[in-house]
Formats: sequence, C-alpha cells, structure tokens
Amino acid sequence: MKQYRKWSLASLFVCLFFLCGCDSTSMKDVAVSSPEILSFSPESGSIGSEIVVAGEYLDDVVSATIGGGKAVILQKVSNRRLSLKVTNQARSGKIVLVNSIGEGVSEGDFTLEYPAPVVSQAGMPSEVEMGNNLLLSGSSMNVVSAVLFTAKGGTEGNEAEIISQSENEIVVKVPYVESDKAIVTFKYFNGTKEVETSSSSAPKFTVKRYQPEVTTTVFEPANVGDMVVLEGAYLNKIDKVLLGDIECTITLQTETELKFVVPTSDSFKNGDNIVPLKISYFDGRETPTLTDEFIVRVAFVYYWENRTIHAQAGETSAFFSPETGRVYSNDVWSQEVDIIAAAGKNTCKTANIPVVSETDYNSVNPYFFISGSSSKFNLAINSPANSNGQLKNFKTSGKASITEGSSYYGTPALSFAYLDPETNPDCAELVNNVKAGNIKKIDEITFPLDVEKKTCAGIKPSVSAAPTTDAWAKDKFEAGVEKTNVTIDAVFLVFYYNVKGYDNKAADKNPVRDVKRIGLMYIKSADFKMKEGTEKDPSASSITFDMYWQKQDYDYSKVQ
Repeated sequence: MKQYRKWSLASLFVCLFFLCGCDSTSMKDVAVSSPEILSFSPESGSIGSEIVVAGEYLDDVVSATIGGGKAVILQKVSNRRLSLKVTNQARSGKIVLVNSIGEGVSEGDFTLEYPAPVVSQAGMPSEVEMGNNLLLSGSSMNVVSAVLFTAKGGTEGNEAEIISQSENEIVVKVPYVESDKAIVTFKYFNGTKEVETSSSSAPKFTVKRYQPEVTTTVFEPANVGDMVVLEGAYLNKIDKVLLGDIECTITLQTETELKFVVPTSDSFKNGDNIVPLKISYFDGRETPTLTDEFIVRVAFVYYWENRTIHAQAGETSAFFSPETGRVYSNDVWSQEVDIIAAAGKNTCKTANIPVVSETDYNSVNPYFFISGSSSKFNLAINSPANSNGQLKNFKTSGKASITEGSSYYGTPALSFAYLDPETNPDCAELVNNVKAGNIKKIDEITFPLDVEKKTCAGIKPSVSAAPTTDAWAKDKFEAGVEKTNVTIDAVFLVFYYNVKGYDNKAADKNPVRDVKRIGLMYIKSADFKMKEGTEKDPSASSITFDMYWQKQDYDYSKVQ
C-alpha cells in the first residue's frame, strides 16, 4: 500500500538540525520524519484483534487511531514494524500513526467486523468455585468487554475480572454470586452499541459458594474482653464479626471454629447492652444476624486483678494508677505518671493539700506506691501528696533518682482505710464481698458518703495517707526477716480527693468530704525483702493486690 506523508516546517527544521550535526544526539533519539505506512495485516478484524503494520520511521510513534478511534500500541518491533490492538473505540477506516514530526496515514481502510462471541459447551465444567479462575473457550472471545455471572432468578449479573483473553479463549475470576446456580453472559460491541448475549443460550453453572454456616445457637451474656466461640462449617470464610456496628477482634479462625473478643466501645453503657450479633462474608455482600439479642455486660466499676508494685529498693515498677489499671515503671514517672509534679515540684503547700490549679490537678491520674521505712522497719502504702521526702528515693533503671534527688510532693491526694472486721464489725459484709469478688458497682447509691456522719456506706473509716504493715499485716512481718509470697488478706477503702485535698489537721478531719472517686483494694500477698546491705530496711518489698475503682466522679447530689 502507498503512504501519504504530511511534512511540516518542524520536520524540515529537524532535518536541518541533524545535517548540522550533534555529537550527543543519535538518529534514534529524535524522530527525523513522520511515520510512513507501507502495509498492514490483516485488512479486517474485530475488537481485540492484532494488526501488524509495516513501514518506515515507526520507532517514535506515540499514538495510533483506526477509523478515528484510539488503538493500543502493543509492541514496536523495529523502526519498520509495530503491532496494534483494535479497541472498542476503533471504527472502519484509515490507520493513522503519530510521532513528534507529524502523522502517517494508510492508503487503504481497515474493515472492522462485529462478530458475536460464541461459547463452546464442550469440555465446560458443570461446577465452579467463587474466587477461582474459569476458562471459557469459543470463537470471537477477543471482542468480549465484560463477563457477567447472574444468579438464578436474578436480573443483574456480577462482573467477573478478566484474567486473560484471546480470540478463542477467555479466563475470568468467578465473582460473587447470590445463589448456587448461575448463568454466564457476555457484553460486546455490535457496531452500534454495547449489547449482551442471550441468557436463553447462556452456559449454566453450579456455583460452590462455601457459605459459612454457624451452628451455635445459644449465646450467654458476655463481659467486655470475654472470648466467644462460634462453631459451624466454612467459618474460615467469615471476614468480620460485628456486635451492632462494632467490629470484634477475631483471635482464632478455622473451618469449624471461630473465636472473637467482645470489644470495648464508647457506645456501650454500664450494665447490660442488647445488640445484634452478625457475621460478614463474601467481601461484605452478605451480613446475616446470628441473634438480635446478644448481651454485652459492661461493669459499673473498673476491676484490676493481680497487680504487683515494688518499694523503692525493689524492681523499678513502683507506681499503680487505679484509673488506668497500669503499673508504671520508675523510668516513665515524669512523662506518664505525674508530669505536673515533675515539672512544677511544688504541688502541695502541706501534706495532701494541693496548691496547683484544678485543671493541672485533674490532668494527673490518681496513683499510689509503697515504701519501706528504715527507721520504723515497716512497709507503708503511700499517697504521693502525703510526703515530700518519698518520691526522691525511687530510682530509674539507670539508678538515677526520679526527682533528680529533690524533695517534693506528688500531685494526687489519697487516703487509705484498712477495713478490719475485728475492730470495726460494720465493715465485715463489705470485706467479705470484696474477697468474694461481689463488688459490681461503686456509685452514690451503693457507697453513699455522709459528710455529716463521716461515713461511707454506713462505715466510719479510720483513714491514713500512709497505713503501715503494723496495722494491715500485723504478725505477718518480722523486722530483718525476709519472707516471700506471704498471704496478707487485707481490704482497704481508698479515697481519691478533688483539688481541695484532705486536711488531716482540720478540726473535724473529715475523710469523706471532697472525695472525687472511691476504690477498694484487696492486698492478697506480699514479699518482705530487705534492702541490699541492710538487716531491717524492707524497701525491697512488694505487694500483690486486686483493685475495684469507681468509673465516674462522685456526685454528692445523688446521695439518697
């Protein structure tokens, strides 16, 4: 075939440039002529067909059209040969190749044909699995623009991903199908518009969906953090477990068993929360409800179990916050425990009487620690605001004082009341409930504070900011004698005060006034250990305890 070439001023300039010569530029780097089409084959074909073009100056072709519609450049074989793919934008007409100099137009027309794809039923499988590849053979498969799987009785098909495609074969990934029976149809361009092959002659398949089936039907109420087990078949196909709209963490998943954890959520209120339990699979397309009334129980009280803290000469894990339930190492005291004290170093005017702003005071979570006395040879539970001489004794893992050796108070003011049924029979029931794990709520109703009578839940507590083992571990500890894993069995009421603190020198010494939150501590065991190099200083000791803690600030107006 002959070639029509359109020369421009630009092409003449490029030729002149090369005649002048340039050592750093080769003939292959810059086009020297517009493309020239000498022939192409085949002269007719359908969408998806490959056309081989022979000519000159083809290395630098940047675009191609067939009948005015875009074609895809598949490969530039050489400066004299390239191949094109016919797209659904192509039409019958001239082939046009373009480079930076100009364009080359074929003398003859390419004739675009629009055959309908035909699938061969021979050798076709009767069953397919969702997500697997499926090979479909036939004729004119290269013209297919989409493959649709439509569930039996459905009106809209789901499009499959085309993996590969040629004139005689097409490979697709079986998409999601709503039921286990489906037909397959093809979309293609018929020269006027995109149409779909007839469903009456479409191939039919049984689709293996492997749909999860949960056989568990009884669901007991669960606490936040509890593990729930589902049993059934194909449970490994489940993508999500949902309580309402809250996604649960799946901790184990096999074909027959799935375990998930009941999550925390701000939408869960204290008490019983009734929410639907759902599973989601097939990429979220199906989300059946297992039960509409799954009960998530949220405790009315924080409960922290088996926490251990060490005195100043023990391991460097000395500080416990009943608000977070965490035991903090000495290394992070100034950054995570008491940044106000660490920065200001003047949080109290005297023991348990803060002088910081209410905002600063409330920014520090309540915490406490234990300390050993080298003068009285005993162990004490300490409020950080009780003394300006305790915190400096705690060392980091690098053996440096957490206060850099300075003496100053910590921020939160607390007091501790040892509940001894022998000396105060009114507390016997509460002590027994704490030990039995029966504390379900700490609020204004269950623990009413009577400021006038100085009582909490009807108990008149004798509080201390630093109760010692002389009271709560009587006869359990002998000065200078090391003992490990000693059963203590001591219960305390713990009061955390607001920014007004607790004035132990006030005329009435009222321990239940200005209480911000209430806690219950159950010391179960202790290790009594001496500081290295001493015989009587128990500052290497530790205690292990459980803790109940009120979730919200105390509201005196709710006291009945």
